Amino acid sequence: MSQRKDPFADFARMRREMDELLGDFWDQSGYKARRPQTAFVPRADVYYCGEDGPEKAVVKVELPGVSTDAVNIEVQGRTLVLSGRRPVRDTEGRTYQQVELPSGPFRRVIELSVDVAADQAQATYEDGILRVELPVRLERPARQVPIERSGE
Repeated sequence: MSQRKDPFADFARMRREMDELLGDFWDQSGYKARRPQTAFVPRADVYYCGEDGPEKAVVKVELPGVSTDAVNIEVQGRTLVLSGRRPVRDTEGRTYQQVELPSGPFRRVIELSVDVAADQAQATYEDGILRVELPVRLERPARQVPIERSGE
């Protein structure tokens, strides 16, 4: 007597493979498509601090496992651009069941709400957190412009 193969037996495996293939393409509702994440996108906190108003902008970015030699920091006006590469994992001789730690190139653009003095920016890296401090560029006070009257 021959055994009949159950046509539904592989659906769970197929669904798991499709979820891995599509990743985060669908949002939780399942209807609205999002851009699939193809590269590492580090998370960031941005805040402003100082005694009498914002004296500096501080950006803290999670970059665990990334060498400081692999990170570029650029300031363009009110925009901070972080780019670099997280090392690709060695896969030789391994069969992965699950892969959640992202790797590869990254680029993060952070819009600041104040003008900063880019030439005075400082960056430190500790315990996988990159901290960039950008002094707020102080505007010169407004100046009254006298009006000259002609003919007097």
